[in-house]
Amino acid sequence: MIIIEMKKVANIIFLIALAVLVLSCTEKTRKENSQMATTFYIGTYTNTQSEGIYTYALHKNGELERIGLAATSENPSFLTKSTDGKYLIAANENEEGTLSSFKIDGDSLHLINLASSGGVHPCFVTANDKGQVLAANYSSGTIGLLQINMKGQLSPILDVQQHSGKGIHPRQDAAHAHSTWFDPDGKIIISVDLGTNELVFSTIDTGTNKLLPATQHSLKMDPGAGPRHLAFYPEKPWIYVVNELTSSVSLVVKDSVYSLKSSFSTLPESFTEENTCADIHISNDGRFLYASNRGHNSIAIFSIGTDGNLTLIGHESTRGEGPRNFALSPDNAFLLVANQLTDKIVSFKRDTNSGKLEYISEIAAPTPVCIFF
Repeated sequence: MIIIEMKKVANIIFLIALAVLVLSCTEKTRKENSQMATTFYIGTYTNTQSEGIYTYALHKNGELERIGLAATSENPSFLTKSTDGKYLIAANENEEGTLSSFKIDGDSLHLINLASSGGVHPCFVTANDKGQVLAANYSSGTIGLLQINMKGQLSPILDVQQHSGKGIHPRQDAAHAHSTWFDPDGKIIISVDLGTNELVFSTIDTGTNKLLPATQHSLKMDPGAGPRHLAFYPEKPWIYVVNELTSSVSLVVKDSVYSLKSSFSTLPESFTEENTCADIHISNDGRFLYASNRGHNSIAIFSIGTDGNLTLIGHESTRGEGPRNFALSPDNAFLLVANQLTDKIVSFKRDTNSGKLEYISEIAAPTPVCIFF
């Protein structure tokens, strides 16, 4: 009997040791796989099942993995990082608009502080290498200026720029600042206003921390266009603006002044249903431009000519509804789409020669509205 009991104990010890070994190997494999993957953040709306900002991973084969909730935050609809990569800043799209600063700590985010965005419903935030932070407040039509310090703390609001005007579309009843950008030359700020239907150009007086009108104050877009986001061409002074209301992309050329040169539809000629554009990106080599269609639910793929004009290559279904935001992976090998209305992220392999996209993977995500690597 004693021998039998000893054998039972030995078997139990063996099984426990085996289980520990398996778990150890599984954890080691998971860590190794995570190290081979590229992590990214998802900004969300938190009016349904989302709790805030989530961390996901893009593996080298294009497969997607959910890592988990990085930080609780209310309606963190747009994200950016400080240029040193240490801090993440979220625009909290609420009536009392705020920006949240987080310290990046592995897969987690630790809240540092919140500051006013300078308006109502901030939907965009960006930062430059001087620590200057800009927020676009949609409902109030304002641009807020803040500063982030070396410890990741956001200053109180330093200045607010109020836009004014309207366009011909019903949604252009007042100013609606949708995004704001630091020009690559570091001298000009370009704010995109869907409501006033224009680009607004500003400078920052570093002595007073005030937003001042640039020499050229603004540029009107095509009537009723509803400009939303933009992308800078990597080698020439060209800016491509995606227009939400007319489902088009406009080429703006910077010479002595900014001027509107041409516009291109993001839709097939046969498509007659309702559609709005959302986001725009250019490949690092400057050969291809991508824009998202909500309604047609596709990514429009363009080649960029030597004169800056666009040629439509085709469309790739986003395999979901409401592709609000999308992003190119840092190596430009993949394109990831956030399908807001169907709660999922989809990855596509990008053909660097043709610009076309090949479906790879998809994964559930709660009301995703921003993807940020």
